[in-house]
Order: sequence, then structure tokens, then C-alpha cells
Amino acid sequence: MNAAIIQSLPSSSREATRLAARLGIPFHEIAIHGFPDGELRVTATPASPVTIIYASLDRPNEKLIALTLAAEALRRGGAKRLILLAPYLCYMRQDTAFHEGQAISQKVIGALLAGCFDRVVTVDAHLHRTPDIAAVFPGIASDNLSAMPAIAVALRKTGLDPATVVVGPDAESEPWVSDLASRLRLCHVVAQKVRRGDRSVEIRVPDRTSIAGRPTLIVDDIVSSGGTLIACARALTSAGATMIDAVVTHALFPEQLCRDVIQSGIRSIRSTHSVPHSTNAIVLDNLFIDASR
Repeated sequence: MNAAIIQSLPSSSREATRLAARLGIPFHEIAIHGFPDGELRVTATPASPVTIIYASLDRPNEKLIALTLAAEALRRGGAKRLILLAPYLCYMRQDTAFHEGQAISQKVIGALLAGCFDRVVTVDAHLHRTPDIAAVFPGIASDNLSAMPAIAVALRKTGLDPATVVVGPDAESEPWVSDLASRLRLCHVVAQKVRRGDRSVEIRVPDRTSIAGRPTLIVDDIVSSGGTLIACARALTSAGATMIDAVVTHALFPEQLCRDVIQSGIRSIRSTHSVPHSTNAIVLDNLFIDASR
């Protein structure tokens, strides 16, 4: 990658530094100063004709302001092509107005970022009713990478019982659950979820006979409150699973929730490095290197 540089928001510096080393290009951290009234001063130097900004957008509100300011500074400094590498992409879940008066955040944030960048690269974006990420970012290039290849490689290294059943907690999980199961040559099932509220869900396993007496692996794209994951573990225990592990792309849940997850019957939970978390175990660098080429 000629005449390219990676810059990152401070919260993503560790991952960005490693990726820059793998790509053999310079790395610089964007400096952010907070004024007493809450405003930000953002300094992004030096600019390069091709500049990648690495920023995972968990806890996104201040980061979005920082990104727009950094993009302005870099454009003015000579950047001809700005690429946002956001392993986790925020505000994608609200893709329609579920009640009168609600903002459609996916549309708003998509337009905001499309106005700042020439390309957006993310991983397992939480797209429910949006069939293609290109619809989120009109007029620019965009890539929604799958974490499943990286997860499959990591799981093969640790070893898996060939009797393991890969389990998706709801219908939305079916594409990546079936993909991962195919890569690992395992059986898979998709559970049924009834949501009672943000933190209250009911999970039903449609084919309990396929679970009884076998180890299971729950796969999900995002864990934020942990309610779905815990409810799924309890349903699998009730169905006779001998062991329950979990792997997720984006671990957004509070660290103190790990204890509740383990108490629900889950032996281990692993996540990708898309969002900094104590469960991080799966590096995504190879996905980003392939995308950069």
C-alpha cells in the first residue's frame, strides 16, 4: 500500500498499531483534548494521500464528533482518500422508525460518515432489514466483512469435539451460524427468540433431541446486555447440552456481566478484538489486510 498511513482514535491505538506493523505502513495516534465545557480539540497529523482511520465505534457519541473533526483536518492537510476502518459500527440497529417520532439512526449516521470518508470498512454490521451495507453509505465504497473466517481459524486451533452443535440464539443469527458450522463441519440449529424488553428474552430450542448429550457452541454477532446469551444457555441446559461455550463478534457487555454469563452455565466466552474487552481472543488483522489489498 503506497503512500498510506494509519491513524487511530486513542481507544483503538493498540489494534491499529499492530495492523500498521503487519501492513508495513506508519502509524500515528489522533490527539484529542477535552475542554471543560465538553467540546473537543482534535489534532490529526501528518496527512498522507491515502489515510486509514482506525476507530471502533462502541460508546460512539464523542468518537463520532472526533472522527468528523479529524476528517476535516486530514483533508485540509492533503489526504486524497480517507478510509474509515471501524471494526464495530454504531447506530445500525435502528434502521426504521418503530414508533412515531423516532429517528432512524442508521440513515443519519450513514450519511454523516459518507460525507467524511471515501470508504467504510466494518465487521458484522448489525443490519436487520437492510440487505446491503451499500444502502447505509450512499455514494461511497463500503465493506461489511464477516468475522466467521477468523473465528473458524481460531476455533480449529483450540480443538473442537466433532459432536459439537453450533447454536444461533435467533433467526437473525442464521447466516453466520450456518457459515461457521459449514467451515468447521459441524451441525447447527437456530433457536427461537421472543423479546419481552431490552433485558428480557425467552429462548426456545426447536429440536431438543439434536442437543441432548452433546456439547454446544453459541454464536452471535453482538452481546450488549447479555440477556439473550444467558437465556440461550439456560435453554440449552434444559435441552440436555453437556457443555456450553460461546463466541461473539462484538462484546459490548459490561465486564461485571462475565460472572453472570458463567453462572448461567456457559463454560467460556470468546470475542473478536473488534471492541476492547476481557473476552478478546480472536484477532481480525487478516480480514483487514485482505480488504486493504
